[in-house]
Amino acid sequence: MNEDALNMSVRKFLKKVGVTSQREIEQAVRDAVATGDLSGSKPLKATMLLTIDGIGLKVAIDGDIELA
Repeated sequence: MNEDALNMSVRKFLKKVGVTSQREIEQAVRDAVATGDLSGSKPLKATMLLTIDGIGLKVAIDGDIELA
């Protein structure tokens, strides 16, 4: 296994996840505000599930998304 190749591949994947996730979350919040499904500034509970089938990895990462 090439450690440098692994590191670069993981970084590339995480960058894609980060950019895509941010865009999706921001659009979903805007849509919820526009339809009246979301109001106020209470934090939103969020969970990200990371799975990698080939090695049996399954990790849930919890956090809050602040609106104010």
